[in-house]
Amino acid sequence: MDSRVSELFGSTSGCGGPKGKKKNGRNRGGKANNPPYLPPEAEDGNIEYKLKLVNPSQYRFEHLVTQMKWRLQEGRGEAVYQIGVEDNGLLVGLAEEEMRASLKTLHRMAEKVGADITVLREREVDYDSDMPRKITEVLVRKVPDNQQFLDLRVAVLGNVDSGKSTLLGVLTQGELDNGRGRARLNLFRHLHEIQSGRTSSISFEILGFNSKGEVVNYSDSRTAEEICESSSKMITFIDLAGHHKYLHTTIFGLTSYCPDCALLLVSANTGIAGTTREHLGLALALKVPFFIVVSKIDLCAKTTVERTVRQLERVLKQPGCHKVPMLVTSEDDAVTAAQQFAQSPNVTPIFTLSSVSGESLDLLKVFLNILPPLTNSKEQEELMQQLTEFQVDEIYTVPEVGTVVGGTLSSGICREGDQLVVGPTDDGCFLELRVCSIQRNRSACRVLRAGQAATLALGDFDRALLRKGMVMVSPEMNPTICSVFEAEIVLLFHATTFRRGFQVTVHVGNVRQTAVVEKIHAKDKLRTGEKAVVRFRFLKHPEYLKGTRRKGKDVAIFPTL
Repeated sequence: MDSRVSELFGSTSGCGGPKGKKKNGRNRGGKANNPPYLPPEAEDGNIEYKLKLVNPSQYRFEHLVTQMKWRLQEGRGEAVYQIGVEDNGLLVGLAEEEMRASLKTLHRMAEKVGADITVLREREVDYDSDMPRKITEVLVRKVPDNQQFLDLRVAVLGNVDSGKSTLLGVLTQGELDNGRGRARLNLFRHLHEIQSGRTSSISFEILGFNSKGEVVNYSDSRTAEEICESSSKMITFIDLAGHHKYLHTTIFGLTSYCPDCALLLVSANTGIAGTTREHLGLALALKVPFFIVVSKIDLCAKTTVERTVRQLERVLKQPGCHKVPMLVTSEDDAVTAAQQFAQSPNVTPIFTLSSVSGESLDLLKVFLNILPPLTNSKEQEELMQQLTEFQVDEIYTVPEVGTVVGGTLSSGICREGDQLVVGPTDDGCFLELRVCSIQRNRSACRVLRAGQAATLALGDFDRALLRKGMVMVSPEMNPTICSVFEAEIVLLFHATTFRRGFQVTVHVGNVRQTAVVEKIHAKDKLRTGEKAVVRFRFLKHPEYLKGTRRKGKDVAIFPTL
């Protein structure tokens, strides 16, 4: 593990405590021991420390159950318990009999709240004790009810031919690739994608985990509905294009579909090539947390894989990234990486695997299974209390259903039968409509909450009146629109100077439209790396924009080709 990771999160191997508070323990085998520490327990979040849970009284048991409900709520259905750890993070450990009794109590608590428990790992600590003592890390996951499973969206980035669609095919279909791209065939949406083997559109694939942490995919289930019904946690992969000529589509996927994090795929035999740096730069600019997967390790020697990993580590440590790379080589590393990835935006796990031989593929599954939500419950509650706002990303016509729109609920709560308004139209109006039904991950759902993606059936509403980039909002919102807006931009790269009169493609959330640069404040022109406030005017029609949308995380400007 990188030394800076240890500095950030404390030692878990018995070789370092808080600075200035080292304390000598007993010697075993001639070695001096310092107390091993985890970070102190936080009041918020889904991680709970417990020294022991041996034969609690009824009052104490009820209190522990209430505490578990709180942690599950914070983790939106899952929590991690560290048994044998004090609240200040000191790894004390328990004897075998005490640990067995504590796990029995934890199991009773989980049954009380309708959850299952899975032991993630056990570690021995020998500080200040002549007898072996252990700490145990346990995942508590609530059995799903009313389709309220935990749903994480992962955008898949990487250069063309790095193996993005193949990896997703292996994960979601449950069968290894044959080395010639068989696993990716089920993911392609167009004939030219099958013929060329290259993704040109945005596709969605799902991978489920049940309450015991077992993988649920198409190898066990025939339909997506069965996967949703059997899963407590869903990973929705957003497969984005890797070729440079489809970069607009990739940017739209990153800004519109609001991914929780991104998976950057790098081929071991080619290293950082093609659009890899551009995709990495987009994730950094849009502040999307990401982890890295080095694929195709079966095609090259071990030294080549190590060279690619070293190349990635150098790039991640550069001043523009400021990331802490963490190479995952064991199941213990995968558990640690999942927790630290959620706790610190600087930690970047790196996996090396093969979609053909299946080597180290299980480590990625362990990571995805344990990866907690990257937004806390307080933020979720605040969004749900706001008025309804649903952004339209896709539009379909379904036989016997009518017009259907797909997208993400940015704020509020949406229910079947709700009356909303959609717009803006070309003349700036908003039109009334009714939500007839809702489907989430291809399963019927009566209530949609902020942050969740779904499709909404609109009945006989005229599809010709809809377009991507519209929003459906509560009539009480009294939405405002604009044709001119100002934004602070950073010019990441441009071959020439950026000046007044330039036409660019603007991505703001799900909005994608050509705009012209009307004014650059305090400057005449911009060069690569410079920052300025710029006034833009949309060329075709007005759009619905909000000030400091998503805290500035989803604004991208791209030169019109």
